[in-house]
Amino acid sequence: MFNYDELMNAKRTRIMGIINVTPDSFYSGSRVDGTNLLNKVEQMIKDGVEIIDVGGESTRPGAEAVPLEEEIKRTVTAVKIIRKHFDIPISVDTYKSEVARLSLEEGADIINDISAMRFDEKMVQVASHYNCPVILMHMKGSPKTMQENPEYKNVVTEIIEFFDERIRYAKEHRVDKLILDPGIGFGKKLEHNLEILKRIEEFRKLNYPLLIGASRKSMIGMILNLPPEERLNGTLAVTAYCAMHSVEIVRVHDVKENLEVVKIIEAIKNVKRL
Repeated sequence: MFNYDELMNAKRTRIMGIINVTPDSFYSGSRVDGTNLLNKVEQMIKDGVEIIDVGGESTRPGAEAVPLEEEIKRTVTAVKIIRKHFDIPISVDTYKSEVARLSLEEGADIINDISAMRFDEKMVQVASHYNCPVILMHMKGSPKTMQENPEYKNVVTEIIEFFDERIRYAKEHRVDKLILDPGIGFGKKLEHNLEILKRIEEFRKLNYPLLIGASRKSMIGMILNLPPEERLNGTLAVTAYCAMHSVEIVRVHDVKENLEVVKIIEAIKNVKRL
């Protein structure tokens, strides 16, 4: 069972591990199927993961939408299998209310909605009915169009204004367990992503836990000129930065390595003066 109150009150960074039950996610190392799902989750748990995030539709730039029945087959089946074998908080990465509802019925704990409950009007009803935490992510456009020259006058201010509206909407529908994800790489250029991270403390005025998902993304590739398979070190740098700023959740592909970084940063932050 996921403890939202503990997330709100304990200023430390948790590791969310990515499980993609898709054939086309941008990083091949995150893809699983029925033959290796349990082994992958078991290894993540051994490595110290605190939340498993299951997604059945790729949201990489330019990705096509997956039909509802196919996403249900992929995602809900994976959630059911994981819950049968492991007592670990499960987040379901979907913007479709029916996928979320069926996943919650099978034991999922969190809805991770890249549309912040905008793409499916029934999502807020599902979240309210199950009284579950919802991750609201900022994105311009859709995964298919989001990287077509996104522009902002002030990226952080505009994202905060977006969250203000989404928070009001959620509360009006009795959904108040919220986690905010500024959406690294979702309708942002490199400079926008870097600005979000540099000004991460400004999101604290919203008074909700934060999530950053930068693992192996193109932002890192652009800076280092490396493909996804070689972006671990860059990912660890972002995780260290997030841990220094007490970002509550980092969503990553590589649990062990990222957790080791977080542990070192937490030890430095918590040392008592001699």
